Amino acid sequence: MFGIIGGTGLASLRELKVLKRELIRTPYGEPSQPLIFGTLAKHEVVFLARHGSGHTIPPHEINYRANIWALQSVGVTRIISVATVGVIDDEVKPGTICIPDQIIDYTYGRKNTYFDGAGMPVKHIDFTHPYDEPLRKVIIHSAESISKKIVSEGVYAAVQGPRLETAAEINRLEKDGANIVGMTGMPEAILAKELNLAYAAICPMVNHAAGRGQSKNAISFSSMSEASDSDVYRLMMKDVIELIQAIISKN
Repeated sequence: MFGIIGGTGLASLRELKVLKRELIRTPYGEPSQPLIFGTLAKHEVVFLARHGSGHTIPPHEINYRANIWALQSVGVTRIISVATVGVIDDEVKPGTICIPDQIIDYTYGRKNTYFDGAGMPVKHIDFTHPYDEPLRKVIIHSAESISKKIVSEGVYAAVQGPRLETAAEINRLEKDGANIVGMTGMPEAILAKELNLAYAAICPMVNHAAGRGQSKNAISFSSMSEASDSDVYRLMMKDVIELIQAIISKN
């Protein structure tokens, strides 16, 4: 069964035919919201808004362990994460979807493993390929099947937030090899891997990162909001939902 984690811009999934909502109690506390069970493209799915129902939980305070554990506990085996990002490359215009294949983690202080605490054994998880490649290919092929233009690979820089980055920090991220920047890619990806869940991300590139392109002097917050009046933003979210429906319907 697919689980869908919605981020900024996808706090709800109107196309989902809701069957029930259930608050899952986990050993790590409560998830961001009750899990929403329903059908999408005639298939059962579970939806979770990572920032909570009213988008009230900042990236560094999300209970990532509870979110991933809750999804796994109800039978989710594949997770599609929707996470809006800034694009670092000046030549790439916002309005395109990226399916990243790598991550650089710049976060700190987050609960980023299930293997800690008294009596827990030390366990090292291979993270060479942070995203599940078969699931990435499913997403890419689904996009091709409905003629959606995507960027099929990229390096996601996961930063702490909730503030946005300085222009100098973006320069550093680019030198490190990152193409896109966001705040929620970690520790979601590693936690899913620890629980043997297939995990991949759909990243709408909604704005240029600080000091780049349209954000050379400042980043427009309206371009990053679900209430944005930007046609580009609305079309992107429409594309994301259509892509998710194509993925679910064919897999």
